[in-house]
Amino acid sequence: MVRLNYSIIFILFSIFSSFTQERRVITTAVPFLMIASDARAAGIGEQGVATSMDNFSQHWNPSKYVFSESSSGIAFSYTPYLSKLVNDIFLANISYYNKINERSAWSASLKYFSLGDIDILQNPLDIPIIENPNEFTIDAAYSLKLNENFALSVGGRFLLSDVKLQTLDSETEAASSVAVDISGFFESDITSYRNYDGILRAGFNISNIGPKMKYSKLNNGTESFLPTNLRFGTGFEFIFDSNNSFTISVELNKLLVPSPSEEVFNVDGDLVAYRQPDVGFLQGIFNSFNDAPDGFSEELKELTYSLGLEYSFNKSFFLRSGYFSEHELKGSRKFITIGTGFNTDRNLNIDLSYLISTSDVISPLENTLRLSLGFNF
Repeated sequence: MVRLNYSIIFILFSIFSSFTQERRVITTAVPFLMIASDARAAGIGEQGVATSMDNFSQHWNPSKYVFSESSSGIAFSYTPYLSKLVNDIFLANISYYNKINERSAWSASLKYFSLGDIDILQNPLDIPIIENPNEFTIDAAYSLKLNENFALSVGGRFLLSDVKLQTLDSETEAASSVAVDISGFFESDITSYRNYDGILRAGFNISNIGPKMKYSKLNNGTESFLPTNLRFGTGFEFIFDSNNSFTISVELNKLLVPSPSEEVFNVDGDLVAYRQPDVGFLQGIFNSFNDAPDGFSEELKELTYSLGLEYSFNKSFFLRSGYFSEHELKGSRKFITIGTGFNTDRNLNIDLSYLISTSDVISPLENTLRLSLGFNF
């Protein structure tokens, strides 16, 4: 007998939902990498590729670090997951950056996703065997300013996913892979307009470019794509005076992973689901732009959109809000976010955020308070 907690129930339900005909959701390994890793970004619609630099830029766009006014910084975030059901599933992240000089910087981060403890019993009276499925990544990046307003960065990542229950299935094992990120960031000089000054920002990030992950020991075992993702955004900061500013930003995302396009039939010959084609990761990246079963109209449905708003008072107090939208066919994540932040004179940053779902598909992060702490040197 196996006693499973709600985390496994949720995982099984997610897998089942992903392969239904009604929703052609793109599935990948280590999907936790698509979760906002900090409360500031979570408060403005889960975006950060083109916002102003902060300590968690490693997740969104490491190119931003060379625009930091501080020489280095460290940050930590904690995000409870499925907090309404369990208390031992969470995402933790620690990030660090260091400016080498005015034109270059290096940075690194560690992300850890715990799926909680699972008690496994062969017989009701046995002492349970406890397993703790988890995933983590370690990454580092180098950023370089090409001119005063534009920077590029390249990063490397090691990924380990140990989510299979080896006690129940001896043919499974932990999966690992490596990946590369390429990103860029533009920040204009302060420009004066009639009633305000302004800063224009734009950025992109192609993340998690790497080989698929294999969980089975068998030579013909199935492999899962990494969440290779293209992220692009832009934003404009309205500077009204020395104390007050307001930023509006937008961001688009597309998974560079094949769409579920291969038809699956039951014994009666009825179409019951779609599954992803078994191709290499590089071919999958290029195919992802034109492989949706319904053509270009479905490709557009694979884009996610987010809008973010941030008010700053004296760069020490912040109010934030945002909206995130995903098409119903591709997962139906839709939610409003709110957040706040505080910067102290000692360069300590405290950020909080909260998510409110607006979709019939309830987010695992709904009604969850996220906390991030950062310190600049």
